[in-house]
Amino acid sequence: MATHPIHRRINAESALDRLERATAGIDPPFALVDLDAFDANATDLTRRAAGKPIRLASKSIRCRRLLERTLSKDGFQGVLAFTLPEALWLADAGLEDIVVAYPSVDRGALRGLANGADRGRRITIMVDSIEHLNLIQEAVGVPVAPIRVCIDIDAGLWLLKGRLQVGAKRSPIHTPEQAAALARAIVARKGFQLVGLMAYESQIAGVGDAPPHNPLRASAVRRMQRMSYRELVDRRAAIVAAVEPYAALEFVNGGGTGSVELTARDPSVTEVAAGSGLYAPVVFDYYRSLDLRPAALFALPVVRRPRKGVATVLGGGYLASGPSDSLRLPKPYLPPGLRLDRQEGAGEVQTPVIGAATENLRIGDRVYFRHAKAGELCERFDVLHLISGERVAESVPTYRGEGQTFL
Repeated sequence: MATHPIHRRINAESALDRLERATAGIDPPFALVDLDAFDANATDLTRRAAGKPIRLASKSIRCRRLLERTLSKDGFQGVLAFTLPEALWLADAGLEDIVVAYPSVDRGALRGLANGADRGRRITIMVDSIEHLNLIQEAVGVPVAPIRVCIDIDAGLWLLKGRLQVGAKRSPIHTPEQAAALARAIVARKGFQLVGLMAYESQIAGVGDAPPHNPLRASAVRRMQRMSYRELVDRRAAIVAAVEPYAALEFVNGGGTGSVELTARDPSVTEVAAGSGLYAPVVFDYYRSLDLRPAALFALPVVRRPRKGVATVLGGGYLASGPSDSLRLPKPYLPPGLRLDRQEGAGEVQTPVIGAATENLRIGDRVYFRHAKAGELCERFDVLHLISGERVAESVPTYRGEGQTFL
């Protein structure tokens, strides 16, 4: 596979020297975010969104300070949360316009939403069935103010007359008729207000179109994504038209980092979602359209030199969610010229790295890694050291550092 643009642009030696100077007083393991890269990625995402606001996916950030930093930038508007307890916590911390991307069956959190008028104005929850409405009503009774809800639409591509689904298995609402029926049910019930639609095209936004060392798969992915986009543009427009007679929609959300530019072209979409692209984890190396800068890293100390060509670091088994394949492993980043040992991978308490660059590593040196996915890194560290130039500008808590582990 050809070298990705980020590796062509970055001078590895100077990047390593800068990080070493900035973090000289910090003992590894630790996690950092390069603010210069983070802000550059934010600018690139807003450029790709072409004027449509970006709703910030909190699961990809998991750090309140960085959520606030991003939302202060032009082009970002609102939060896409991943659980209702998280949304309540963020609302109590002062964040506005929070949409919970996944349905909640947390009865205590639902009561907390319904009994807090201010929270209710700030938070929208996700539904995709009448069963969700029944559970919410059973949990909360009559709310202080109408509960704001959004319908989650299945954005998957159905092939072979519906026998094969490509895309995340999310909502049962696929057709305009199904969406209209649920919209009618929502507006007919006291205590609910339908305000939005969401359709996340994971088969486009979450699947890289340049998988490593597999040109046939790359070609198949690109064909699938072109077909899926054409189908979804027409179907999403029909769904919006079918729902609008029942509610004045405030937003129609779609996409993710991997499809910001494409999703923003859809006339039916009023806002796009993104978050992972700010950190630029490894999975986004395999998208032809993206040219992001690695911003989130973690450093591990070299603790063993078992033999020539091998150095062993402490920890490192920070595997990403998703299918079990090598793309879910963290990746040695700096110094360049290191790779994981296929026999051991990334281990719970130690990770061997191999390659020519090990000859220059000594006990106590650092190896900087990139996580495969974005916000999941923050479940391993309670602090992010924010690097600006050659200094630590600030050290801020992650969700974990604030005692919050929502999933």
